[in-house]
Amino acid sequence: MVRSKVLLNLDRFEIGQSYVTAKILNRYSEKVTINIQGGQAGIELQETLFKIKDEPNGRPIQYAYLITRLLENNKIFVRKLPVVGIRDWLLIYEDTLVELSVKDAYDELEILVV
Repeated sequence: MVRSKVLLNLDRFEIGQSYVTAKILNRYSEKVTINIQGGQAGIELQETLFKIKDEPNGRPIQYAYLITRLLENNKIFVRKLPVVGIRDWLLIYEDTLVELSVKDAYDELEILVV
């Protein structure tokens, strides 16, 4: 069951030492930073991007699926990441997604929280 779904339009990535960032607008028209970096796979959600409703049985959020279409070959890139917390910005730990960001290989990222 999908608890929250967000489609992010990513205009431009800023490349750092071992990460990339991008600015997007949340549902309140405020700028929010997305940080994508390598490391142990996981995601820290940003609460103004996602409407996450508590389940009646108190089931915690466990996973998020990242989905994007690669611009060069139209292939679909999908990753299932464990949700490790909530932050002031969206923080994604996924090695391949960092590499694709540096190459500007995609411009949209869909995130499904389950």
